[in-house]
Amino acid sequence: MNAKKLAGFAAIALILFFVIAQPGQAAGLVNNLIGFLRDAAEAVITFVSNIFT
Repeated sequence: MNAKKLAGFAAIALILFFVIAQPGQAAGLVNNLIGFLRDAAEAVITFVSNIFT
């Protein structure tokens, strides 16, 4: 088994452990990530709209 595949399995196992052991914190982390992505998308939209107006 190559190292890349082993690292992928280890990452999945760590994520599953985190979700099972602390589901509230895992949900909060996902919420924060989605909020960050939304804010980043809004910033890009604002930037592009300011260029063309």
